[in-house]
Amino acid sequence: MLPSHINPVQWNQAQGLSRQSCARIFRDGGAPMDALAAFGLGDRDVVDWSRAVDLIAHSLCAAPRLRKAA
Repeated sequence: MLPSHINPVQWNQAQGLSRQSCARIFRDGGAPMDALAAFGLGDRDVVDWSRAVDLIAHSLCAAPRLRKAA
């Protein structure tokens, strides 16, 4: 689902990066929480991969002032 306040091209790129990263973590035997932790979002309660992909994409599209420093 594309949020209305995000550029569609940016959202598409963020979704692709998020899916690729989650696929690598999944292949290595990780869980959705591991994927969120890799992007600094480990404080969320996620049940499935699709939710993790969306949360990561949202964080990638966030304004720089809203992102947390690594």
